Amino acid sequence: MTEFFEDIAPFSLELTGYDRAHIRLYARLMDAVADGADWKEIVVVLFGLDAAHEPERARNIFDSHLARARWVAASGYKDLLRTRDD
Repeated sequence: MTEFFEDIAPFSLELTGYDRAHIRLYARLMDAVADGADWKEIVVVLFGLDAAHEPERARNIFDSHLARARWVAASGYKDLLRTRDD
């Protein structure tokens, strides 16, 4: 079963609920890119999309989620480490 995802990942300077719900997706996305997987293969496996049928949408989803995954890895993870009591 493919999880629900937005066509465009959120853009915020803080970690969002969407980000928290998709941390595993972000990690898998970054792993796939690091392993040299083709973006079209990645969108099939992770997002359940066929880039041949929806090339623009698939590319936008890939690009926005990869950018967000990179932001989370570089900056957003700090919010994950904070407790709710802070």
